[in-house]
Amino acid sequence: MEEYMLPCLNKKLLGFECLGCGMQRALALILKGEFVDAFFMYPAIYTLVMLFGLIIFNAYKNLKLGTKLIAILAILNAVIIVSSFIIKTFLIT
Repeated sequence: MEEYMLPCLNKKLLGFECLGCGMQRALALILKGEFVDAFFMYPAIYTLVMLFGLIIFNAYKNLKLGTKLIAILAILNAVIIVSSFIIKTFLIT
């Protein structure tokens, strides 16, 4: 599966990782059953899975609080992605 992953063009062209770097590898780790390693590879992977699952579920079963839950999860994902990017880029060398 790893041989079919897309390379990060941002990292190749500019020399630093993007906000999504590690997402494909984290998803591959989840599929292998390595859940802790997936979290350390990309901390937002589980909240992203929940967000997309909720979006799909809400498309079929129009939940009463679906839109609010999707908005909350989207904001939570943005916070996790940006904070992990800042930590990975500026604090961990």
